[in-house]
Formats: sequence, C-alpha cells, structure tokens
Amino acid sequence: MGTWYVIGVKPTYLETTCSNAVEKYTLLDEKTSKHDIDIDFKYRKYENPLDANNKVKSLPQKGWVQGDNRLQSGDWKVSPFWPVKMGYPIIELDEKDYSYAVVGYESRSYVWILSRTPTMDEGVYENLKTKLVKDHQYDLDGLRKVPQIWTAEERVSRGLTSEELPDSFLN
Repeated sequence: MGTWYVIGVKPTYLETTCSNAVEKYTLLDEKTSKHDIDIDFKYRKYENPLDANNKVKSLPQKGWVQGDNRLQSGDWKVSPFWPVKMGYPIIELDEKDYSYAVVGYESRSYVWILSRTPTMDEGVYENLKTKLVKDHQYDLDGLRKVPQIWTAEERVSRGLTSEELPDSFLN
C-alpha cells in the first residue's frame, strides 16, 4: 500500500502524455467496506509538469484483492468506474525492500512500472523491461518513461509529505 510513482507505462488513453503520475493505495477495513483498496491516481495531463496550463487530473479507483490472503495476494481487480472491473495483477515486486512493483494486464496491452520514489535506477528499470519481455511475454512497443519533475510547490499542492517525496527529489 502507500504512495507509488509511475516511472514507466504502456499507457491507457489517459496516460499517453501524462507526467508526475502518482498512485496512492489505501487498504480498507474488510468489515466495513464493499471493496478492499482505495486507489487515488493523480497526474498532470501533459509531458511538462511545470507548465502552468498543465492541470492535475484525478482518477479515483476501487480495488478488490482476489484470493484468500488479501495482505499477500498480487491478484487484484480494479474499477476506474462502474461497472468496469479490470484485472490488475502485480507481476513483479521487489521483495527485498518493496522499492518497485510492476502491474500487468491480461492482454499485455498495458503495463505500469512503479517506484516508491520519483526516480528509478536505470539498471533496475532495464532489468524490469527485460523481465517483462522474457518472463511475461510483453511487447514493449509504446512503453514510455513518465516525466517526474517535482518542486516544493508541486509537492504541497498534491498533498504529498516530505516522507513520501523527500527534498532530495525536488528540483
């Protein structure tokens, strides 16, 4: 759960030019909620996040964890809007320190490479791309890196804390 930055994406129509894309995942109480996870996806629509005309867009989503152990399962369903529920499998996860995750899609039309920080080591990124092709049979045509350019003002306006976005990542 927590805050994840979209580093790379084989995009949906909403993400073809996005920047500063961030997803926040909140696990809900299974006794009081009809779904398991609230997903707050916010991004700037265009490539340059510093452009004053590039407004923040928001796409709140609901998630359902599949399987018996909702704290361990990487098999999710996500709904960007009713009645659509899409498969949202977590196909790669850094089990050492939980610093990256990769979310796939059954048809392999989409993929999201996520990081706990707005940057990712290039070697890690390239390794994940290799795994996508070799281990998960993805064609990476259309994969794009998502610009992540942050200022202190952007951090505050997006409601991120200095723990979620440390000063060392600010321009």
